[in-house]
Amino acid sequence: MMIKARILLVSGLLAVPALAQPAPSPGGIAAAVSEAELKANVTRLAGFGTRHSASDTASPTRGIGAARRWAEERFKGFSAACGNCLTIIKPAETVTGPRLPTPTEIVDVLAIQPGSSDPERFLIISAHIDSRNSDPLDAKGDAPGANDDGSGTAAVIEAARVLSAHKFPATIVYAVLSGEEQGLNGGKVLADFARAHGWMVEAVLNNDIIGNSTGASGMKDSGHVRVFSEGTKAVETPAQANRRRYNGGEVDSPSRNLARFIDTLADHTVNGLDVKMVYRTDRFGRGGDQTRLLEAGYPAVRITEAVEHYDRQHQNVRVEKGRSYGDLVDGVDFQYLAKVTKLNVAALAALARAPMPPAVTIEGQVSPDTKVSWTPVKGAAAYKVWWRDTTAPQWQYSRTAPASVSSLTLEGVVIDDWFFGVSAVAADGSESPVAFPGDAGNFISPPPKP
Repeated sequence: MMIKARILLVSGLLAVPALAQPAPSPGGIAAAVSEAELKANVTRLAGFGTRHSASDTASPTRGIGAARRWAEERFKGFSAACGNCLTIIKPAETVTGPRLPTPTEIVDVLAIQPGSSDPERFLIISAHIDSRNSDPLDAKGDAPGANDDGSGTAAVIEAARVLSAHKFPATIVYAVLSGEEQGLNGGKVLADFARAHGWMVEAVLNNDIIGNSTGASGMKDSGHVRVFSEGTKAVETPAQANRRRYNGGEVDSPSRNLARFIDTLADHTVNGLDVKMVYRTDRFGRGGDQTRLLEAGYPAVRITEAVEHYDRQHQNVRVEKGRSYGDLVDGVDFQYLAKVTKLNVAALAALARAPMPPAVTIEGQVSPDTKVSWTPVKGAAAYKVWWRDTTAPQWQYSRTAPASVSSLTLEGVVIDDWFFGVSAVAADGSESPVAFPGDAGNFISPPPKP
């Protein structure tokens, strides 16, 4: 009898359907990032000799063509592993310019992971696969580009490997861009393609030079990463600028609030890495592909290592007077690169699960109270109304509202003394970046006319 009862009990247990496992947290997903994979990717990229935008496109082993085909094959492998969940496309434009005097085809390699329930919302992680040496016109000499931007390209490819194993409401685009060193051309190709196809781009994480932890001065910093963001929209009209100058919003563009989102996320998801928000579109007097996306009206940030080593950027490989120059693999700190890549993966997972930030308005002049209103967004189970002191770098106070309402009155909170914003919260608690009121902070602003 005891034996029979035990058999029945076991059989009953086996018949019970397995409980659904909770989805991993963004930090849990990011934990799958592999330092070994990143090193293999950077080593392979440097092994193409040069990836100059005008270099060989036919060789199977050297030049930009071989590098792009390798990236495409990596995406195809990930897609096969996830049941063909990635669509790979290669938008291209022919470009001429000061650094490309001969008409040159600039080809981007994109792997698109469609969202499960909110596929019309796009999140992009990007990096440029091209490289250069001391002479920006030299398309034949070696330009290994291990860190600039082999590190960023490796992060994009690793993000695709890790994130393609999961499903998300929003669409994620893994973008390997060409032509950055010759005029930010790959970013323009991507922006043009996104606009032509009506993409609603919520965020672009552009990774450019993210693998070095020792600066030109000898200073080592493996605990910080810089996130650059524009303060006011590149597409702001004169009328919008006038309203923004009067009512505020100089430090609350969607890109700036995206940077705040990444900063807060880093504090809870990546051990040993803190975000340093830099209130600039890019480094002083320099540029990156994110600017082309900003010019198209899309929120975008540049993610870059905390300290740069200029002997390893845009230099011919050589030794002069005992000093080494050139962007070689041994100049990459792969433990640091893994931390920055984990931050990217966690940010994409968090953004892709959360709803779109709503459009926000406020009113309350000549009143002791402030009324904050917003447009409902798809997938929101609740909203958070945020406010902060006008000189505070991060949002300080919040109040939650149910999805059934579209406004909240903050009694005793005077509109003159604070900045306000609203985030959208999904049923699982995933929260969007905060949107600042009006045109200055709207994530869903219309793109400029061609």
